[in-house]
This record gives sequence, C-alpha cells and structure tokens, in this order.
Amino acid sequence: MKDSITINRPAFDAFDVSTVEATLDELLSQCRETVKVAAKVASPNWESVMAPLDKAHNQLSLFWSPVSHLNSVQNSAELRDVYKVCLPKLSAYYTELGQNSELYEVIKKLRASDEFANLSAAQKTVIENELRDFELGGVSLADDKKQRFAELTQELSRLKTEFSDNVLDATNAWELLLPDASRLKGLPDSAIAAARERAERKDKAGYLLNLEFPTVHAIRTFADDRELRKEITIAFTTRASENGPQAGQFDNSQHMVDILKFRNEKAALLGYDSYADLSVVTKMVQSPDEVMNFLNDLAKKAVPQAKAELKELEEFAAHTLDIIDLQAWDVAYASDKLKKAQFDLSDEDLKPYFPADKAIPGMFDVVGRLFGLSISQVENVSVYHEDVSCYEIRDSNNALRGQFYLDNFAREHKRGGAWMDVCATRQRLGDEVQLPIAYLTCNLTPPVGDDPALLTHMEVTTLFHEFGHGLHHMLTQMETAGVSGINGVEWDAVELPSQFLENWCWESESLALISGHYQTGEPLPDNLLQKLKDARNFQSASQLVRQLEFSMFDMQVHASPPPESPKSINDILEAVRAEVAVMPYPKEQRFQHAFSHIFAGGYAAGYFSYKWAEVLSADAYARFEEDGVFDEAAGKDFLNEVLSVGGSRPAIESFVAFRGRKPTVDALLKQSGLAA
Repeated sequence: MKDSITINRPAFDAFDVSTVEATLDELLSQCRETVKVAAKVASPNWESVMAPLDKAHNQLSLFWSPVSHLNSVQNSAELRDVYKVCLPKLSAYYTELGQNSELYEVIKKLRASDEFANLSAAQKTVIENELRDFELGGVSLADDKKQRFAELTQELSRLKTEFSDNVLDATNAWELLLPDASRLKGLPDSAIAAARERAERKDKAGYLLNLEFPTVHAIRTFADDRELRKEITIAFTTRASENGPQAGQFDNSQHMVDILKFRNEKAALLGYDSYADLSVVTKMVQSPDEVMNFLNDLAKKAVPQAKAELKELEEFAAHTLDIIDLQAWDVAYASDKLKKAQFDLSDEDLKPYFPADKAIPGMFDVVGRLFGLSISQVENVSVYHEDVSCYEIRDSNNALRGQFYLDNFAREHKRGGAWMDVCATRQRLGDEVQLPIAYLTCNLTPPVGDDPALLTHMEVTTLFHEFGHGLHHMLTQMETAGVSGINGVEWDAVELPSQFLENWCWESESLALISGHYQTGEPLPDNLLQKLKDARNFQSASQLVRQLEFSMFDMQVHASPPPESPKSINDILEAVRAEVAVMPYPKEQRFQHAFSHIFAGGYAAGYFSYKWAEVLSADAYARFEEDGVFDEAAGKDFLNEVLSVGGSRPAIESFVAFRGRKPTVDALLKQSGLAA
C-alpha cells in the first residue's frame, strides 16, 4: 500500500498572537509526557522511543516555526512581547531534554542492543548524533553544573533575541527626508522613484531614505553627493552601537560581551578550552587550528592581489573622480565607475534584463532542467503578506517533493538579509510521510510604480543561493527527522548546495532562461553577457579578503578568553584587519554590533563555513564545467548523492560519491581569479 502524503502548511490567516503562549504551554506539556514515557521503556527500540519523540517534537515545531518566522518577517510589538515570553520556555524544555539522564541511558541501551543492527543507516546516524548531543547538552555534568549550564542557555537565548531586535530597531529608526531630489543626482530613476514612493507612503513630501539594504546599496554605489554617501555609510555601519547617529540607543556592546562570556563558560563546563573548540565538534573540520590554517592559506594567496586592486582603485579615483583620499563611502561608488571604465559595465546596466517576474520563473526552469523538476504556484494558500507566494516542487515522476513560501522584497519590520528556514520537515509519521516545506526570504529591491521589481545581478545570485538551501531541505528522501534535509548536515557543509547553485547565474545557457528586458522581453544581449563574464572577477580578491576578515574575527573572538569589555572585541577585529583588510573603513564603524550571523544566528565559530563549503561547491561545479552545465547524469548524481541524502552520512562521503574523489581548493582559486 502506498504511503499517504501529509502537507502541514501554517494557517497564517487564522494566526492569533493572543493564543501563542497557552498553545505552547500545552504542547510542551505533551512533549514532557512523551519524554517521561520514553525514558521508562525497558526494552527500547525505534518505535517505542524515537518515533514517539519525533512525533511530539514535530507537533511542537509545526506550531513554533510560523511564530518564529513571523517574528522575523512581520515583527510587531505584540508579537515580540509574546516571543520573548515563550522563548525561555522553549529553551528550558530543550535544555532539560538534553540533560535527561534517564532518556540518555535508554538511547544508549538501544544503541547497544541487537535492535540497532536492524535499523536503517539514517536511523543509526540519528541515534549516534543524539548521544553526542546529550553529551554536548551537559547530561554528564554534576547537578550544580547542570543548573549553571541551563542558566547560561537561557541567558544566551535572551541575549541573542535582544541582539537581533536591536539591529532591526536601529535599522528601522533611521530615516533621512530630503525636500527634493537634488542630492540624489547619479542615482537610477528607479531608486529616486522608490525614495519618493517611500515618503508618500508615510504622508511626507520629498524623498525618504532608510537603512534597508536596497537603499543603502543604491546611495553608496551611485550617489554623486559624497556627503550623502558618507552619512548613510556611517549610519549603516554603526547600527546598534555606541557610535553614529543613534549612539547608545540600541547598543549591542554589552550583549556581545555577555554572549561571548557565557558561550565560553558553557564550553568550559563541558571540558573544552574555548567555544571555538566546542563548535568544531559538530563540523567537518577537526580543530580551530585547522580552520585558521585554511583561512591563512587563502589570505596568503588573496591579500597581495587585493592590495593591487586597492591601488588601482585609488589611482582611478584620484585621476578620474578627483577623490584624493579614498574613504569607505567612496569604495562602491568608485568601484562601479572603474568597472564601467574597464568593462563598459555598471550594475545598473543589467537591471532592466532581470525583472523579478522573469528571473524567478527562469530560476525554476534552471533547477527543473538540472534535477528533472517542475515548479508551480499553489493557489488559494493562506499567506502572511501580499508579497508572499507559495509554490510546489514535483519530480520527473510527477511526485510531489515539497513546497515553499517565497518572500522576496525588503520592507519595514522585516529583518535584513536573506535566509532559508524550515517550516515543516520531511519525516515518516506512522503510515504517512510529511512533506518538507521551506520559508525562502530575501530583501530584494521592491517594484516601483507600474514597473516590475528590477534586480541587480547580485540580487539574482542571492535568490539562487537561498533556493539552493531550499532544495537541500525540500528534495531530501530521508524519512527520519534528525537527518532529513539540512538536519544532521555538518554546519560547514550546509552552504554547499546554496553556493553551488549560484554558478548558474553566470552561464550563457541559464542566463537565457533568467533574463529578459522588462519592456521588450529581449534576452540579455551577447555584448552585455560577455561584459558580465569578463567582469566576474573584478575585485574578486578584495571580496575574498572581506569574507576572510569576517571568518577570522569570528573564529578568533570565540577562541580567545572571554572579553573584558567591548573594546577587547574591537581590538580583536582591528588585529584581524591589520592582517587581511585592504579597503578602507570608517573609524567609527562598529560592524560587529550588527554581525547577527555569529551573535544572534547559528554561525558562531562557524562563519568560515561559507569559504569551507565554497571549496566543495566550486569543485562540485567543476564537474558540470567538464560535462556540460545541464548535463543530465551530473544533475541526477548531485540530486541523489547530495540533496537527497540529507545528513544521513558524513558530508565528505556525499561529496566523494558525487565527485568520485575528495575535494581540492584548485577550482575555488580558479573561480576567484587567483593562481592555484
């Protein structure tokens, strides 16, 4: 008999913030009862212990995922208050679960039993991971240390939420109203029109600027008014800090100190020298030293070229733009002009060819050809905002594989950046299989007037990146929650599918699918396509060392003793910059105060994962360069050996199964325009 399929989409139209806390309390009570029963099983097997836990935790996740998502994309005072009340309850539950010595012993007993040999490879991996996570959750600590570990977990949960809230509030609080467009000279007409529309929506006369990324990017890249570029650069790079126009108002200084202090204390309780040492336990890398050696090796290759790129930019700015002392607020502006001079190409030249209503269906066509998929919109689905649409994915046999919500455009009360988050996880629930559902969120340039949203090529690349994460989640064939989709995948391999998919933003065959002039439908002309390819490695070394700066700072700040003050954190950043930074930055800048990836997200002592996984993704893509960018066999192998298997086996095994060998750094260096 064929299994029935379950699709558990959130009922956003029925969402009632006033019932969230009571419902959470009820679900946590049910989870605790399930744990209590499982911990008493005398002869444990999968069905008596693991399956009931999966079912209970799935119900909890299905309830909480839309609450958490709405807090990020439709933030309100009422929802934020409820979220802050509920988060400690969730944190407390998962902490006590991780420290439940009775349940730990039952799962250990299952691991040692004859039953274990009969389990699937995925189920065995889940049990091994569970036992590891019990140890990392403090299950073996003495009672007083367990209590302290729980207190630290609660405090970190609170601090991370407040850190993120401060960044969002600082972003929302800054505005600059210009009475006329005289200071906006140099900006594209669409950016000027967007500023005017923004003012009109708030019943103001003039042109309104804010700190949403599309606005910041447009001003820094195109505004001829140097003081305006400086003003928005300072405002953006000092958010949530003691500096800048909002100095101290949403300050994350103490939050950073406390987060690092408490993480270090948790690591020490578990017997690790630093939080960085604790972090690598669940990653592909073996030690922080291995990470730093990897980053330093890339820096040796990239820094000399990045310095040459800066010298070239400084000379161009002085001779052509009359900017003698190149500053941070000049870099994007001068770089765009230099790219125009060298390649006859500006970011703005490409936007008319990447309307969202062409690029998004085109992206679906690209992955359809790659993996034998068809993607279509699901009608009459409850959504939380008019910008949001729901889609489904079917495979070559027309089997439904998953669904996703696409939320593309920047708006107020929506956190910045781009991300994929889990709505529902593929897993077996009795004789039913729950299909995976994803949230795909970006902050792209919204439409202006009657025109569709026109995207930069970088924004198109961001779309592909997040969709790669989504495919990793939705195309899994695993039916065990702990290794389904991205679950159980080592953190430094999670970025493999996302960075891998970005490559199709550069190929002629795929660009023909994702591009078309918004007025005429004309495909990207051959001359523009060639310019785009020629300019691919423009300032690539500078971009690489910028990422190395973030990664090295993250690893060093988590490998060092806990900071005594915010100055200690800044000193670490300055030391890293002395080694690898090339482009100028404002002395007032407090980048770290808004570095949500590591202080509020999941990348603590793990930001290096972007570069580590890029080695894998560049090498994986090299097979398509060899066999053809839409090679059917290569696409099928990537689907079956990487996307479908989730975290059921080590990521390196999945890579080798696809590539036939272990990865090398050569493809990344070639792709970045650096000598191998």
